[in-house]
Amino acid sequence: MTTRTSTGTTHRTGRRPRLGAFRRRTAALLALVALAQATGAAGAVAAPAGPAAPAVPARYAQQRLDWRPCTEAAVLECATMTVPRDWHRPGRGPDLAIAVSRHRASDPGRRIGTLLTAVGGPGGKGLERPASLVRDAPALGAAYDVVGFDQRGVGRSTRAVCQTPEEFRAFFAGDFRDDTPADRARVIAASRGFAADCERRSDGLLPHLTTEQTARDLDLLRALLGERRVSYYGPSYATRIGAYYATLFPQRVERMVLDSVTGFDGTWERFQQRLPMSFQRRFEEDFLPWLAARDTTYHYGTTAAGAKARWEARRAALREHPVVDGPLTIGPNQLDSGAIQVLYRADNFPRLATALAALDDWPNAGPAARATARRIFGEYLDPEFLAEYFAVICNDTPWTRDLSVWADRGAENTARLPLAGARTLAFSAVCASWPAPTAPPVRVTGAGLPPTLMLNSVHDPATPIEAALAAHRALRGSRLVTVTGNGDHGQYPGPNPCVRSTVESYLLAAAVPPGDLTCPSPEVA
Repeated sequence: MTTRTSTGTTHRTGRRPRLGAFRRRTAALLALVALAQATGAAGAVAAPAGPAAPAVPARYAQQRLDWRPCTEAAVLECATMTVPRDWHRPGRGPDLAIAVSRHRASDPGRRIGTLLTAVGGPGGKGLERPASLVRDAPALGAAYDVVGFDQRGVGRSTRAVCQTPEEFRAFFAGDFRDDTPADRARVIAASRGFAADCERRSDGLLPHLTTEQTARDLDLLRALLGERRVSYYGPSYATRIGAYYATLFPQRVERMVLDSVTGFDGTWERFQQRLPMSFQRRFEEDFLPWLAARDTTYHYGTTAAGAKARWEARRAALREHPVVDGPLTIGPNQLDSGAIQVLYRADNFPRLATALAALDDWPNAGPAARATARRIFGEYLDPEFLAEYFAVICNDTPWTRDLSVWADRGAENTARLPLAGARTLAFSAVCASWPAPTAPPVRVTGAGLPPTLMLNSVHDPATPIEAALAAHRALRGSRLVTVTGNGDHGQYPGPNPCVRSTVESYLLAAAVPPGDLTCPSPEVA
């Protein structure tokens, strides 16, 4: 019998195991060793937890990563890993290329191991992530080889293809708040068209862009790096990647930090239904009061209610007379999307306020203010990002496919929670029109894992605290750090000394908090 300490270390209790139990464990160990030898990669063995996959074929397990200087970031080295299109049928279909990067530990004498990193979205590119992480958290860069990757479907890896930017303009045309039968039909047609174009242009790739497949890519990467165990840091959607990896391969996890937690306790549909509430809360309780407190600078009203009324007036004006600037049209949907982008971090609030002021007098706005407005209202979502985004959320878990349900929910969300709620029909109709998902279910429990560290702010719009609490309950043995007085998405590395100390004590010294804790945000002048 064994006991586990708060740091995850295992100790014998002194009782000798029964001979039968010893023989069973020995037989199981020999079987695992034989399978590892057959694959040719150190430890490239599928864990029994979660849906099973065949043993890793030798052509993948025996490949060597050819590390070369990374053109994207001088401090990194890059390589390309070959993976099967479908881990459950590795002999079918052309292989995929996964671009990977590495920052070697800057202090080899203190090296702890390898820290795998991933990024959010789904749809973000992670190849350059190790460079920014070691820049902002040099203690990690000294002690770990920090490894990143572009997940299957994005960036320099084998990519999904949906629409050109010109074709994609139809998706955000008009006003998502409009709810006549003709408006609903137009929105549904654009969503169906996007899904159909993705399926037609991605050469059969779409069904294999799932979190479960990505988790298996990660374990091959671990084996090719020669690591028996790895640590992991992932924010936003990458928390789901980490949770799936930990479920499928718990014996491969040394330490794991999940920052700003997506709800992996249920379906993507359930998680997405929380977002209109959390974005509206962030907008009304954080941004609008911030804007009203700076009326002398931005002239948007001296109260949150006044600033909201001014926002609604500007939105109505853009509906009647959109701002047209070359290929960019700024209408009500672009206004909403720009705000949604900015709400992720409070240090971006001044950029949105500057862009709003520019919209108030576009012909006379200065070049810098106009450039800010173009970035805010024209660069948030694009077809490349959304190709991966929809592939993952539509594939991972089942979706309600009755469009009348989404039309009704969209109308309700528009009435109560319009900032993000107005796009309910447009986004959900894509998944309702997506090819039927075939991904095996993955139920996250935390079984067999060392204690995992989770972080979330109370007003995070993209990963609401309600979802984080549910995920915390689902991931057995996890510790949740709740950041109060804050709504930022992504808490580490950042200016909060409580968060930084907790994360780095955990990753560098295996110091696990004895229980959940609260980190107040530092006062900002």
